[in-house]
Amino acid sequence: MKNYRYFIIVMIIIMTMINYIDRGGISYAQEDIIKEFGFDNVAWGAILGYFGYGYMLGSLFGGVLSDKKGPKFVWIVAGTLWSLFEIAMAFAGELGMAIFGGSALAGFGMLRIIFGFAEGPIFSTISKTNANWAAPKERGLLSALGLIGVPLGALITAPIVSGLLSVTNWRVLFILMGVLGLVWVVIWAKVFTDYPEDNKKVSAREVEEIRSTEDTIKGEKTVETEHNAHEKWYHFFKSPTLIFNTIGYFGFQYINFLILTWTPKYLQDEYHFEIHSLWYLGMIPWIGAVFTAYFGGKLSDWLRQKTGSLRIARSGLAIFGMTLAAICFLIIPTTDNIAFILILMMLGNACVFLPNAVYWSVVIDTAPKKSGTFGGIMHFFVNSATIIAPTLTGILVSAYGYGSMFISAVVAAVIGIIAMSFVKPGLKKIKTQTN
Repeated sequence: MKNYRYFIIVMIIIMTMINYIDRGGISYAQEDIIKEFGFDNVAWGAILGYFGYGYMLGSLFGGVLSDKKGPKFVWIVAGTLWSLFEIAMAFAGELGMAIFGGSALAGFGMLRIIFGFAEGPIFSTISKTNANWAAPKERGLLSALGLIGVPLGALITAPIVSGLLSVTNWRVLFILMGVLGLVWVVIWAKVFTDYPEDNKKVSAREVEEIRSTEDTIKGEKTVETEHNAHEKWYHFFKSPTLIFNTIGYFGFQYINFLILTWTPKYLQDEYHFEIHSLWYLGMIPWIGAVFTAYFGGKLSDWLRQKTGSLRIARSGLAIFGMTLAAICFLIIPTTDNIAFILILMMLGNACVFLPNAVYWSVVIDTAPKKSGTFGGIMHFFVNSATIIAPTLTGILVSAYGYGSMFISAVVAAVIGIIAMSFVKPGLKKIKTQTN
């Protein structure tokens, strides 16, 4: 195969899609689960938020392990575990009632935390894989391609899950999704290696292309020229760029998880759509994001080449996208027209995903040898949004109605905009010993 690294990226896209179907499926099954176990909005928001507690820890450990053990090890272990725990979710209520004194809520909470922990490593491991497999000139594009599975997965979650729920029950749904993940793991174990140099499918010419530095701009580091492999994990906190990039990414993740987890319930509660209607309505907010997630990575690399400035290519693009998103979400509470609302959600989400790859590219630009560890630390803090977004939304919706959900998205976008204005990719104030 001439460009085997693109096949690897396709496999990563597929796994990311499976990952997002797994985590998003529960949002479409919510009506049956709530009816069976009697949860209210606050309790349901808490169940959705429990995922984030495990996800935070999993992302941290996954990043460190991908540096120490290599990304292949983490991919296989994490993929296997989250698929098994997805299957176990079919019995969450019964486990809770048997183990936790008759509390189905505790059962869902426990399994959502463990499931989140297993899913946590995926994006820091993608970052490490990208650092190992991508040439400097295509980091933005390959980061975007690796992450495009996020909107694609969210997009196809609606028709797949709604379709399955129309012909079977939510328990079978979780079992089938878990089995799908296990199939991917088996294939991945056979086709992937930590480095392209170790893969028999990768030609010497492709390795040379990946390791080429001729297109590197001033001040940019590469896998083979980075001399800071001895940096410790805590050096992350000495870098203003990495810290503000994390805050900027938090704004993205808050909006992303808000739309992923609460859109189905919003449509059912406010506009009384049945599950058979959600197969297409649930897709609408994600249609534009599929294109902008890819286009944003390409645009970031183009800006890098045209301007010679990583700050414009990364930080500037993030500020631009989040500003447009904030405008879209700010308009939503002012209208009751469902068609207009869905269009605004689609446009706003598309703008959010325009800089999707930027946050991970900044880590690779700034510390490629520590992209796994530093990416894991970033993802740990960012994923507090996966707790805050669904949990806070449940509280806000109960107290103020669904309009408050979109106002909170505007606030998250503004936080991201302010933070990214301080990000200077490729620059970090870290002093380390070289011996």
